Amino acid sequence: MSEVTQAQIEAAIKEYIDPHLDKDLVSAKCIKDIAIDGGQVKVKVVLGYPAKSYKQKLEDDLTARVQAVDGVSSAGVDVSWKIDAHVVQQNLKTIDGVKNIIAIASGKGGVGKSTTAVNLALALSAEGANVGVLDADIYGPSQPRMLGVSGKPESPDGKTLEPMNSYHMQAMSIGFLIDEDTPMIWRGPMVTQALEQLLNDTNWKNLDYLIIDLPPGTGDTQLTLAQKVPVSGAVIVTTPQDIALLDARKGLKMFEKVEVPVLGIVENMSIHICSECGHEEFIFGKGGGVNMSEEFNVDFLGALPLDIRIREETDSGKPTVVAEPDSRIAQIYKEIARRTAGKLSLQSKNYSAKFPQIVIQNN
Repeated sequence: MSEVTQAQIEAAIKEYIDPHLDKDLVSAKCIKDIAIDGGQVKVKVVLGYPAKSYKQKLEDDLTARVQAVDGVSSAGVDVSWKIDAHVVQQNLKTIDGVKNIIAIASGKGGVGKSTTAVNLALALSAEGANVGVLDADIYGPSQPRMLGVSGKPESPDGKTLEPMNSYHMQAMSIGFLIDEDTPMIWRGPMVTQALEQLLNDTNWKNLDYLIIDLPPGTGDTQLTLAQKVPVSGAVIVTTPQDIALLDARKGLKMFEKVEVPVLGIVENMSIHICSECGHEEFIFGKGGGVNMSEEFNVDFLGALPLDIRIREETDSGKPTVVAEPDSRIAQIYKEIARRTAGKLSLQSKNYSAKFPQIVIQNN
């Protein structure tokens, strides 16, 4: 029997294209160790994104491929993940306690951006990441209601805020600091300052991802936020209809302008499935998000159905990912979350936190 080589094992693994990275795990540098002892092979895989509900499938698929290599008598594959910090815009300092900030944006209101943001955050948490949510929509904060959280955050020192907690996630919103019925009659600079304070003065604790639910639109406020918040990547939420896609294009170009990588596009309300008869109908048009991703050469992260349960569950303070964790809709959110984090894992890493700070003292 011929001796098994590392090259043979790598070749077998290379045939598997990871659906969240759209490339093989050898090229993506996720294969950390291949141990060969006669016909026994053990492979160690470390992904750059959380993958709790995908881990078993990946281990099984890779084990089968390695087992099929001539000369292999037994194969074992161990999959884990390690989430690194990734680069942000030049001249911006990262936030203490936060590895990566992902901005969820839309060119216009009414496309389900906040609902998508909270379910993506919960999905990343369910996949094994430490996650926080910052509600940046100062005029219409919705995350407190969506997360089912009420009350005011504590401030032990009178200067910083302790994040609120919901479903094992940290959260902060202007909605925690004002009454739900109080209108915010502020001009742009006040909005920007308020958001910067919420971001910088919250004691975020060891977050892999902070999801920022940006206000809808592409005006001065959004541009300022994109320039001042250290973002690792952005996700654009749209619906298939032409008018939403027009505005989504503006959002995409805004992030390009401030050198924030767009990780991909999520198409919300993509298809309506009748709860009575199961008939599928493309109410808002078809294929808009896919066409846009091809036009701008960005990734299509996934499509979500128009389903009354998504609205009902989010409005009641228990979003779909936690209300029905095993449902098909929750699975779609988790797939989109893994793809989002997977695309971010391919970006350049930020090593600044690893360098020691040099302090000069005059004695």
